[in-house]
Amino acid sequence: MKKLKYLLLKLFSPKGVSTRPKNINMPATAKSFYDFKLKSIDGKEIDFSIYKGKKVLLVNTASECGYTPQYDELQNLHETHGNKITILGFPANNFGGQEPGSNIEIGAFCRKNFGVTFQLFEKVDVKDNPLYNWLKDEKQNGWNTEAPTWNFCKYLINDKGELVKYYSSAVNPMSNEIVKML
Repeated sequence: MKKLKYLLLKLFSPKGVSTRPKNINMPATAKSFYDFKLKSIDGKEIDFSIYKGKKVLLVNTASECGYTPQYDELQNLHETHGNKITILGFPANNFGGQEPGSNIEIGAFCRKNFGVTFQLFEKVDVKDNPLYNWLKDEKQNGWNTEAPTWNFCKYLINDKGELVKYYSSAVNPMSNEIVKML
């Protein structure tokens, strides 16, 4: 029954958006979003427990993609709604080789070209990374199976650490679909 609800919600949701069905509980054995620890773009370990009580938008990014201008919109979201949501960027070179740079080069590119001040992490492999495995595995996150299909896919975590939305690359960070969730 839960699967049927999920499929119906997915079918009737706006294109490129998947929503957590109501009354879905996390599997008892699932790792929590707050259990993750990953390195920032400058190599410092960040314990995700610091995000407890905050909404978080995770985005796999790339510097040489047609969606790269979304860095501007992500920064705008960070500046205008940073009191309501935390933006986490995860550079990845999984799609079209569009993030070939080192962590130092990526950080410099983002600051110089887009004034990025939101949190960036070390380059990851979104096809095989513990956090991204959690985001795309319903046995771990409770409902979602959507993996990133390209650069700038977005995942929204609510203030309880639950994955509540998946947005495709085409969904702009300042779109009504995202802003209304704040």
